[in-house]
Amino acid sequence: MTPVRAAVITVSTRGAAGARADESGAAMREILAGAGHAVVSSDLVPDGIDTVRGAILAAIAKGANVVLTTGGTGLSPNDHTPEATRGVIERDVPGIAEALRARSLAVTPHGMLSRGIAGARGATLIANLPGSPRAVRESLEVLLPVLPHAVDLLAGESGEAGHRSTP
Repeated sequence: MTPVRAAVITVSTRGAAGARADESGAAMREILAGAGHAVVSSDLVPDGIDTVRGAILAAIAKGANVVLTTGGTGLSPNDHTPEATRGVIERDVPGIAEALRARSLAVTPHGMLSRGIAGARGATLIANLPGSPRAVRESLEVLLPVLPHAVDLLAGESGEAGHRSTP
């Protein structure tokens, strides 16, 4: 089994300027570590396609095989995290984004306003999570159970241990 080496990227212009505490990133780091995963990188960047893209690529260069962003997925004119992510990924993993939105929709109709995406670049899984600590917790409840299997598959493992065949 390939160990999960996660990077956490908080996307917040106000947070990067020191005007707001990074509660979402802190929650994400705590939950990942509590699940036994290594957090190899953590960053707080302002909104913007170039800054988010650069942070994702830097996290991959630091050895992350999972990059999770929080923030910048809504409809605000400054929310560009999905566009930045789309410019980095090589393959879409739409089931993750669909599952995260479904979880949010179970709690609030505002969940349908999330534009977060997920995909892979090489052997790294990248997923956009919403920007609130509560939404991060809810999203990770859905995502954590599949992370080890996704990492194994991206690393070239057969994935047979996690495969369920249908009769």
